[in-house]
Amino acid sequence: MSKQKIQLSDHFDYSRLIRFVLPCIGTMLFTSIYGIVDGLCVSNFVGKTAFAAVNLIMPVPMLVGTVGFMLGTGGSAIVGITLGEGDKTRADRYFSLFMSTALIAGIVLSVLGMLLLRPVALMLGAEGEMLDYALRYGRVLMLSLPTFILQNMFQSFFVTAEKPHLGFYFTVGAGCTNMVLDVLLVGILHWSVEGAAIATMLSQVVGGLLPVFYFLNRKNTSLLHLCRTQFEGGVLLKACVNGSSELMTNLSMSLVNILYNYQLLRFAGEDGVAAYGVIMYASFLFVAVFVGYAVGSAPIVSYHYGANNRKEVNNLYRKSLKLIGVVAVVMTIGSMFIIPHVARFFVGYDENLLILTTRAFRLYGLSFLIMGFNVYASSFFTALGDGVTSALISFLRTLLFQVAAVLLLPFLLGIDGIWLAVTAAELAALLVSIGMFITRDQQFHYRKAE
Repeated sequence: MSKQKIQLSDHFDYSRLIRFVLPCIGTMLFTSIYGIVDGLCVSNFVGKTAFAAVNLIMPVPMLVGTVGFMLGTGGSAIVGITLGEGDKTRADRYFSLFMSTALIAGIVLSVLGMLLLRPVALMLGAEGEMLDYALRYGRVLMLSLPTFILQNMFQSFFVTAEKPHLGFYFTVGAGCTNMVLDVLLVGILHWSVEGAAIATMLSQVVGGLLPVFYFLNRKNTSLLHLCRTQFEGGVLLKACVNGSSELMTNLSMSLVNILYNYQLLRFAGEDGVAAYGVIMYASFLFVAVFVGYAVGSAPIVSYHYGANNRKEVNNLYRKSLKLIGVVAVVMTIGSMFIIPHVARFFVGYDENLLILTTRAFRLYGLSFLIMGFNVYASSFFTALGDGVTSALISFLRTLLFQVAAVLLLPFLLGIDGIWLAVTAAELAALLVSIGMFITRDQQFHYRKAE
């Protein structure tokens, strides 16, 4: 006998909450896994110089692709609140507006990215063979930017449409496309970094373009449908402000990754950049759990806040913090055991690089104990429509605190200071998140059931 469909309007106990967010967590995990395969193929079939080049230039398309996260999280909160108010027609119109905006932004940014890629790569310190690899990889990813932005946006809207499982299936389809083509194009046909980039581009077509056709179908059984829309500047601005925290989070991550690579080139050369690349790929698995939970639970909060059901908002708030605490402890302990095995998969062919990567990852992994609370805090305030508070947490956590840590700690601790920078930043951000949870309750009343 199949379990009853879970709806946004339900009361959520632990079982129902976990079952609802699991597809979204699975989506993020699978996205991380096929990204890892990308790195594995480049590192093992092309070499560590190509691997370092890919990781040096990767933050650039990731940076401009953050528009999709902004429109997805900020827009889905508005659509979720509108659905909670009972106005489905207006919700569809808003959804269509956000999708159209994401597509247009992707085309414009793709053109700009192609023009600026080489100057940016030079500014990051790429030269010689590393510069060549970086440009060959980056140009293909810039070309696929529109579908990448759509893919990022739909991750949030599938949850709001009460179709998190379908979002997961699209991600699986995209991931399988990427992994199969990685092995074929890079491992068998030896197309070098272009093969990895083409595999990523085609996977983004699956994850970003095919959902458009699903939502265009008037017979789809989700809460949302694409329809004729009109420009509504106020709504679009509100979505951008509301999603600015997620924009800031992902934008800052890309900028900070660039800064990390710059510092590591100074302290450890090409090996330092390669080691950081391994950490980034592997840490995606851990971060994906927190981000997946935050993205999956946010539309529930938005719906019940829009329906003025403060008791259920309080219920979600309390249960979420407890779940995150348990998962954070388990994942931090687990990461210490699996780190050497993950590092060996990537760089087992170079003993010195393996030793450097293993130590670096263990220091970096301490941050998993803290970051889940900060990720949830930012997402929770976005779901309530409080984009300013959410953006403040994200700005401090992912940019200001991390930049300060990665610039200052190496003077005190050497290269270990770079690996510990993210933990120091998360700890400082946790104090801010706690302060915001306490003070913003005066407006939203989520800490006590009414």
